[in-house]
Amino acid sequence: MFHRKLGRNSSARKALFRSILTSFFAHGRIETTEAKAKEITPMAAHMITLAKRGDLHARRQVLSVLVDEEVTKKLFDEIALKYKDRQGGYTRIMKLGPRRGDAAPMAVLELV
Repeated sequence: MFHRKLGRNSSARKALFRSILTSFFAHGRIETTEAKAKEITPMAAHMITLAKRGDLHARRQVLSVLVDEEVTKKLFDEIALKYKDRQGGYTRIMKLGPRRGDAAPMAVLELV
């Protein structure tokens, strides 16, 4: 499966994705580049699916990815309940214009 490298080595990329996912679940939406949004989408869907399971092992798996325990609690107590009857498609990517500094294509990633 193809993944974008985003100009980083694997450990920096993993740390970037962890922080973006944590911010995403904390705020419900995040503005980032299109490439990062497309990479984060399946990870966010997996985290929500784990949270919908709701057992201890799923909570520990999510905690191994997300940085903040409060965000994990929010994911399990609020976000997972919201998508209890939904079979996927938890996120939406809305494209914005190019970023002013370097003309990178920007997007808003948000929970549906």
